[in-house]
Amino acid sequence: MQNENPSNYMFEDEEPVNYREKFEKYAYNWKWFLISIFIFSLGAYAYLKFIPKQYTVTSTILINDENSKGLPSELSAFEDLGLTTLSKTSVDNEIGMLKSFSLMESVVKKLGANITFYEKGMISNKELYKNEIPFIINFLLKDSLVYSKDTTFSILALTPAKFVLKNSRGTVSKVYLFGENVQTDFGNITITPAGLKNLKKGEEIVVKVVPIKNIIEDLRKNIEVKTMFKKSSLIQLILKAPIKLKSQDILNNLVQQYNKDAVDDKLFIGKSTNLFINERLNLIKNELSNVDQGVENFKKNNQLTDIDSESSLILQNNAELEKKIVDLNTQVRVAEYVTDYVNKNTEQIIPSNLGLSDDAVSTNSARYNELLIERNRILKSSSKKNPVIINLDEQLKQLRTGISHGLQNLKASLNIALNNTKKEEDKVFSRIYSAPKQERQFKEFQRQQQIIETLYLFLLQKREENAISLAVTAPKAKIIDFADGSNRPTSPKLILVIITALSLGLLLPFTVLYIIYFFDNKVQSIKDIESIIKAPIIGEIPKTVRGSKIVIHDNDKESISESFRMLRTNINFMLSKIKGRAKIIFIMSTIVGEGKTFTTLNLASVIALSNKKVLLIGGDIRKANSNEYINQNIGNGLSNFLIDNSLKVSDVIERSLEGNFDILNSGTVPPNPSELIMNGRFDEIFAYAKDNYDYVVVDTAPIKMVTDTLLLSHYADLCLYVIRLNNLDKRLLEIPKKMFNEKRLPNMAILINGVDLKRGYGYGQSYGYGKSMPKKNWWKRIIVG
Repeated sequence: MQNENPSNYMFEDEEPVNYREKFEKYAYNWKWFLISIFIFSLGAYAYLKFIPKQYTVTSTILINDENSKGLPSELSAFEDLGLTTLSKTSVDNEIGMLKSFSLMESVVKKLGANITFYEKGMISNKELYKNEIPFIINFLLKDSLVYSKDTTFSILALTPAKFVLKNSRGTVSKVYLFGENVQTDFGNITITPAGLKNLKKGEEIVVKVVPIKNIIEDLRKNIEVKTMFKKSSLIQLILKAPIKLKSQDILNNLVQQYNKDAVDDKLFIGKSTNLFINERLNLIKNELSNVDQGVENFKKNNQLTDIDSESSLILQNNAELEKKIVDLNTQVRVAEYVTDYVNKNTEQIIPSNLGLSDDAVSTNSARYNELLIERNRILKSSSKKNPVIINLDEQLKQLRTGISHGLQNLKASLNIALNNTKKEEDKVFSRIYSAPKQERQFKEFQRQQQIIETLYLFLLQKREENAISLAVTAPKAKIIDFADGSNRPTSPKLILVIITALSLGLLLPFTVLYIIYFFDNKVQSIKDIESIIKAPIIGEIPKTVRGSKIVIHDNDKESISESFRMLRTNINFMLSKIKGRAKIIFIMSTIVGEGKTFTTLNLASVIALSNKKVLLIGGDIRKANSNEYINQNIGNGLSNFLIDNSLKVSDVIERSLEGNFDILNSGTVPPNPSELIMNGRFDEIFAYAKDNYDYVVVDTAPIKMVTDTLLLSHYADLCLYVIRLNNLDKRLLEIPKKMFNEKRLPNMAILINGVDLKRGYGYGQSYGYGKSMPKKNWWKRIIVG
């Protein structure tokens, strides 16, 4: 063989990754993938069979944009005076209101959603709803107690008239009649059948009572509320639940209750405003009657029937001042009315849009009304000790103080303006010094009459506008699409479950195999050897399941026999230059258990079949194996010859009964094997063998364990280094690599043992054209491989 320089491989390019080889490594374990897919498919079937199907129900509503309608609320009756500041409805706020606790609470109470009925099944229970429920249960408790209960019990109908109860522990009660008062741990109840056709004898119905707060929190989490488009007032409500009809009822009632609350808030504001206007009208009506009576008395006392108009010049000069005085007086009176109302009504809506010219007062009044409505809404389901109520009361107190101060400041400024105007008017009157006193007095009466009459007519008009607004109050949300959804379940999705099952079925065995391969340091294939050792590979020995130790026989054409014949041919080629003497072949390995002795026996057998004289030497004197392998008792062996100088080589050689070759057994285990090997008597053995045999096959000791093989290696013409797949640690390949690179073993070649032909560990897939192994049944192939 041509000597190779190890340095030639130092800069050799790495081979590309062989993905097909990696695929085949996993494909060999196809049975585990098949079993895994089958198990996950069963799991997917059970999941689809027993997990409740989920149906998605959606509803679409349009939030009314009040700012675009010109009549945003009942307070818009005073919008023409500029006292009410209106803003566009915030869609985000409405989404928050739709998911509010109080709104959900109203829906749950109306539908009785905290009490659910289930038909008891073998594995899972099926929820019943509406017409499917065979019983009607009446709790003889206060609603507040029912809403806080957390219990489970079962109803088992024995006959159309009798039933028994089971508690959560399965304890059966006595027999009851339908309609009878039943005493339970959670209170008294009565149970009546919903309909005889729904009542099934022996059917067990599970009743689950859950605290209403739990149901509300679940609904708030499960109901998705979102806008359909950006900057749009269209809101979509989505609910996914096992019962489509129940989801529809929840969403429809949610929208209905939302509209009802919004309308109630508007009606509350409108009624408060109407009450305020009526009270003011009654007071002004009395004042107007008093003024009219004063005018009448003044004319009677002064015997006046008609007063000539003042000159056009005086009237023109005085007209604007009179109008201004009227406006200022109106503002003062309105401010006085509001101040009086605020002081007397501490928990009532403050009327707004009454014509006050102070923007700060109008803004604080609108904010005060909003906070008061919010406080009253929360107070319905809470108490005054609630931190939120306390916080709102504090804000309301501050706003009321601010409004009172604002009204006082407003009245002061109005009075100053009024006094200044009157002074200007006095100057005009001074110009009419010749006017009769009666005329001046009459004008005073007339002015007061005009002020009160104007205010009276103004309030009458606003009362009518408020009444119209109350009559046409529209819901806040317009229903575009009532709650509805597809009859096909949206969860679990069949395709997704199948894909997931198949993916997990493939992923699990792949992951397990990957971990096994990752932590497996054994030599797996010929490429593992070639990547480290550059020695020639002389042959491959496949796995065998035969019980006999010698598997080579004449006319045997199975793969194991053909592999040894191929090995024999390769050996003859490598030793073709040796003529006239025996060819000495050393069989060696790194550790015990690599099939070294098995290879030695069968190599000797296959060479003997070619009519060659073969001597098998058991060179591992530390452990005798040949007796065990060939099942025959042999006397003295190699160790005996090395110890006893009186023995001749021919005295320790025996004929094998199973193979056509001679054996020089290793003999008994000596106390000093290394010294015996070095005593020089091995020269006699190999000299005798070279003269009397064609081939000498030596079974040596493992190189990693002892130095015996290295002491004898100079006798070898060919060193067959046996490496068994799936047995030798890859890290131990450094030993044969070092042996080859340092040329410590003459004519070294690698013999691969334990090749799995089905996995393609070697170069080929089969040997010869002879008999093939009998095929196994399909189920045996899956279990055994």
